[in-house]
Amino acid sequence: MALDDFFDRIDADPHSLVVINRSVPRPFQRLLERAFDGQPVAVEEEQIPGRGDDFVALVTENDGGREVVATSPLEALTDTILMVNSDLYMTGTVGLEEFELPEVLVGLHDIPFRLRGYPESNKEKLLLIVISRYIERRAWQAGRGTLRTSFQRLSRIQDERGTRAVYETVADSDVQTHVYGVPDWQPPPEFGVVAHGGYTDEFRRSWFVVYTPPEDGDIDCENPHLALLALEVGPREWKGFWTFDRSLVTDLNEYIARTL
Repeated sequence: MALDDFFDRIDADPHSLVVINRSVPRPFQRLLERAFDGQPVAVEEEQIPGRGDDFVALVTENDGGREVVATSPLEALTDTILMVNSDLYMTGTVGLEEFELPEVLVGLHDIPFRLRGYPESNKEKLLLIVISRYIERRAWQAGRGTLRTSFQRLSRIQDERGTRAVYETVADSDVQTHVYGVPDWQPPPEFGVVAHGGYTDEFRRSWFVVYTPPEDGDIDCENPHLALLALEVGPREWKGFWTFDRSLVTDLNEYIARTL
């Protein structure tokens, strides 16, 4: 058993992001198309009389035909991934309190993505960053449960001001916060996290953010089990997915707790 084996358990119907009644300039559409270029998510455009302008529908295709499963303003995607870069999150410009993730991005769960980091791409890896922040925010809002996060190098927590602020905030709650990576930095006792260091590939090349609620299950929210898993498959290249599947999240959490 290895982290890579969890990719065999994801399965999703075909998805499309459809921009409805675009009134903003064409370059905004091209930004969205480039953000998902080469991914298993089609980007389309439609004009529908009588509907509002400049919103994005997440559409899934199954035996029952096409179904809209979520909608978000195009502006929300612009502010989250299209017109920003990772510095917005790493520097702490957007904290947990202000962060909101468009529902059409949340809905792209259980889909295998293949993403490149900088300098090969300015945008692709950002998708994993915003999903990570979404899970961290949900853990903080719940205030209890367990959060397990891999950083490849533990020093990233110290070096990235925004990342440190997020984990200081989460660890200050009753969430049991575990961090994983090559032990090139040791969090001080007052930080409030439990650090796990190692040098194997699963410490060095994995990126996961896994939240499981408390065993009593007393968390009032939809999809209380959340996980992102990504593996570095080449220099600055990742394959990854996120899921709300309770069984998958539970098994992933148990594997990490047992193995790393």
